[in-house]
This record gives sequence, C-alpha cells and structure tokens, in this order.
Amino acid sequence: MSNSETATNTPASPTPASLDLDLAKASLQQSLSRYAAITVGEISPTLQTDLDTLANTLAKLEQSNYRIAAFGLVSRGKSAVLNALIGQNILEIGPLNGVTQFPRSIRWSPDGITQIDLIDTPGLDEIDGEARAKMSAEVVSQADLILFIIAGDITQLEYQFLCELRQAQKPLLLVFNKADLYPEQERQIIYQQLQKLSGDNANGKLLQRLLSADEVVMVTADPTPIQVRIEYPDGTKKYEWEKPAPEIAPLQQKIQELLNREGRALLAINALVQARSAETNLVKSTLTAMQSEANALVGKFARYKAIAVAVNPIAVFDILGGVVVDLLLIRSLAKLYNLPMTKYEISKLISVIWFSGGSLLLGELATSVLLGVEKTSATVTTGVSSIALPNYLGAGAIQAVIAAYGANRVGNATQIYLEAGCTWGQLGANTVIQEILNRVDDKTIISRLRYELSPPKIPANPPTE
Repeated sequence: MSNSETATNTPASPTPASLDLDLAKASLQQSLSRYAAITVGEISPTLQTDLDTLANTLAKLEQSNYRIAAFGLVSRGKSAVLNALIGQNILEIGPLNGVTQFPRSIRWSPDGITQIDLIDTPGLDEIDGEARAKMSAEVVSQADLILFIIAGDITQLEYQFLCELRQAQKPLLLVFNKADLYPEQERQIIYQQLQKLSGDNANGKLLQRLLSADEVVMVTADPTPIQVRIEYPDGTKKYEWEKPAPEIAPLQQKIQELLNREGRALLAINALVQARSAETNLVKSTLTAMQSEANALVGKFARYKAIAVAVNPIAVFDILGGVVVDLLLIRSLAKLYNLPMTKYEISKLISVIWFSGGSLLLGELATSVLLGVEKTSATVTTGVSSIALPNYLGAGAIQAVIAAYGANRVGNATQIYLEAGCTWGQLGANTVIQEILNRVDDKTIISRLRYELSPPKIPANPPTE
C-alpha cells in the first residue's frame, strides 16, 4: 500500500470545534443516563423540568441549532432587524409602541445549512421589572448570542439594560439601527459614548471587556422612503416615494463570521451551562429528599467507627479499621443517593480520609503522653492490668470521640463531593466547560468570557456541619 493510500484511509483527527460538540453531547448523554431511573415526582415535583432541560439541550446540540435573541427598548427596530436578516417581513412592525407583546422565534438559514432561531422580544422599557427579569432570564438562558438594538445615541437606561444582559455571560453585538437617520455616527463614536457611560464602575469595566468597537454593527433595517423623480420619454416628470433596500449585510456578515469562528464552542458551552444548572438542581433535590436517611447512616457508621477504635488494642489497627469504616460509609452514601462515585470525588475524599486517620494517630500520641499509657504497648507487654485499665479506657474514650468526629467529617464531605462530582467528574459539565475554555483562542469573544464562565472550584477541605 502506498503512502498516499495510507493517508487517504487514515481517519482524520477531530478538529477542536467538532471535539467541543462531541464532548458536550457525551456529557449530556451521561447526565440523562444517570437520571433515567428517577421516577418523576418521587423526589421533587420540579424534576421533570430539569430532566426536560437536559433532553431538549441535547436535541439542540445534535441539530447544531443556534439561537440569537434580540433585545432593546421600544421603537428601536428589533423586529425590523430580524425581518431584514431573513429577507422576509414575518414579524409585525408598526409606528406604535409595543407591537411585540411576547417573545417570538423565527427560523433563519443564511447559507442553507446553518439553522438559526432568531428570537424577538418586547421592549425592555415597557415591561414591569419582575416580568422583564423573568422574560429576559428565560430567553437569555437559551440564547447563544445576544443582539442589543439601539437607534441614535445610547441612553443611560440602555446602558443599564446592557449591564444586566452582560451578567448572562453571553456574547453581545451592539446593533446600531436606523443608521440612515444618523449619517454622522460612526462605530468608534458609539463605542466611545458607551465607554463614557461605563465610567470607572465595575459593571462598566466588565462590559468594556466583553464589548469592543468591533462588536458595534451599523445597519438600516427599515430605511426611510425617499422621493425619486421619474422622467418619461415624452418629457413628463413624475415624483414617487420609494423605499430603499435594507442595509443589513454588515450584521449578516458579522453573525456568520462569529459563528464560523467560534459557533460550535458557543453551542457547547451554552448547552453545558444549562445542563450544569439542571443537573445541580437534580442532585440537590436528591440530597435534600434523603437528608434524614443520610444523617442516620452517617451517625450509624460514626458509632461503628467509635466502638471499633475504642475496643481495638492495637494502634495501627485502630487507624486501618477507621479507614475501612470510612470507605464503607462513602460506598453506602453513594448507594443511598444512587449517584456514581467519580474519580473527582475519590481524589478529593482521599485527603479527608487522611485527615481522619491522622487525627486518630495524633489521638494515640496525645493519650500516650497525657495518660501515661499507650494501648498497644500495654496490651502486648503486660495486658491491661487493673492499674492501667482506667487509663486504657480513658484513651479509648478520647479516641472514640476523635473517630466519630472523623466519620462525620467524611460523611459530610462525601455528600458535598457527590454533588460536585456530577458536574466535575469525567465528562461532567464543569470539567468539559473548563476543557473548552482552555482551548479557545485569545482573539475570540469567548476568551473575554473565560473568567466568568470558568466554574468555581470545590475546596479540598469543605466545611463540615
């Protein structure tokens, strides 16, 4: 076989972009399989919503379906911008405020292959605060990209809404619509105005980091009619009003450029963020529902460990026996919750087990000094004499308390790490998010979100109750 034939037949290595999607799909499939056996309503009535979120998010990934949401104040032309993007007047527009009463989605396929759902929303300033926050949270959580539509000089109110949307940790494009009415405006001028509004406050600095002048796009979605003069061969003249074609190409190009460059990573990260939230809710519901059983189980093993350590005359066996009980406790809790024990949890719990064993060892040394007896030597050399018996029992009691404390610490840590392990273990949502963020190019929008998207680490030694 020739070298050329070998090269042809060798499967190509997956690109980082395709790898991001594959890892995200595998993570969601793992999560769905993990909770497939849960009976809805058995633990919490809200479980179905979280399970549906996992399933719907996986379906969105498999279809490579992007979602772009348009926000802005009333009369900024959100619906007109989306109509211009798809080249059809599907969304209702008009001179009156409040034409769009609720979020509405339309399908756009710019290249005939890419599937994009464009989501139109009501004006942010015509909805009460609580309703606006709820609507925005629902729409933004599903969006892979946000378009914020302005028309004219950006106002303080628009800036405040921009800061709110920035907290969603999604890429933003600032779309300056009705550019035909403001011919003197330039992208750089608009961005400079945004910088002035931002000032020196923390939100302003974060917004500037996310939104550069390159993310300001000038369009005219619904141009103002212009009067044209028509001259006929016979010399007669007629004046008519004509509406120019929308100038939307800059936004179309910007969206396609962004999606081609980092669209798959955006899809993957957004899906994983949604999955992480849903799975966290599922695990917390499981742990909360079984808290009493778990506490009873931890208490039982704490007693077992205390008794085993107190009556065991050999110091080394004290520690080994304590470790065995701790391991059995971990296994029992995992079985109780029906949650897998991942490598992440095991690695974290090792330090807690070492702490528990080290506490017993220190207890042995302390009782030897304070009580003048060491269990092993007293038993091996002379047995437990009537003289040494009080000290022996005192040492056993102290070590029993230490053992029980260690078991409770291991039990509490196990519950914490079982919860964290679902998102931090192999193919866990947090694990995959971090892996994707480690690969993104520094020139991408995602790179500017790296700090905010990076999942918080679980402490090596969590607090115990």
